[in-house]
Amino acid sequence: MTGFGRGEATTDGWKIEVELSGVNRKQVDISVNLPNSLLEFEAEARKLLSEAISRGRVGARVTLTHSGGTENRLAFDQKMAAQYVEAAKSLSQSTGIETRLTAADLFRAPGLFKVEETIADPADIKPALFEALEQALEQLLTMQQQEGEHLRSDLLARIDTIVEEVGKIEELAPTVKDSYRDSLHTRLAEAGLDVDLNDERLLREIGIFAERSDITEEITRIESHVTQFRSYIESDDPVGRPLDFLCQEFNRELNTIGSKANDAAIAQGVVNSKTELEKIREQVQNVQ
Repeated sequence: MTGFGRGEATTDGWKIEVELSGVNRKQVDISVNLPNSLLEFEAEARKLLSEAISRGRVGARVTLTHSGGTENRLAFDQKMAAQYVEAAKSLSQSTGIETRLTAADLFRAPGLFKVEETIADPADIKPALFEALEQALEQLLTMQQQEGEHLRSDLLARIDTIVEEVGKIEELAPTVKDSYRDSLHTRLAEAGLDVDLNDERLLREIGIFAERSDITEEITRIESHVTQFRSYIESDDPVGRPLDFLCQEFNRELNTIGSKANDAAIAQGVVNSKTELEKIREQVQNVQ
């Protein structure tokens, strides 16, 4: 599900800012982008997010700044400088060439001077990091919950439409056998065959058709799936995957009804139901 969250915290002049962004995805995918000085907390931060997010892609961006700006200092390696001076004296003595080193020469010498950046102590920053992360996560979950409420209303309305269509199918089901019998009688009459309507062969054929076209079991299973679907929708637990599975089962039963019923009106009801089901399946991919 989509959402955004932001949190911040400060400690000892350091400011931590966390931004979380979530987008729809069938599986869970969590990425955490931390400053180098805080990389050791990546696994722990990922664990915190994965416990709250069961589906979707969530990216965490963490920035660390100092309130006084970056404090740098110039470091000077005195031991190495002494080695440069001794090397110059040794060169003069061994070659007879006068060699003088100036301060400017030492500044140009590699490795003597370097700028050291002030780095935060990870142990001191950790509490502020997770405080900001939890703030951002709370905002993200709140936004996702609001989206979920709209999604819930839409899914319930669509499942009600399917229930209505299946109700019509159930009403039409008993008429299928009679329609087939009338059609069979008509075809026999048009073919000029004088067959007794109570002929055992004719009754057996009608009986076999009635058995093959019976959709009582499929209707019963759909009613059970509807009850489960509504139960999951009202649950506060992650239900995306169970709902996805139920959609597959709905589709299976509707396909069976369509193939068994052999009736235009029932076939139209199946098409209408599957149209709504496809919309439900698309939305369910976004549910936690």
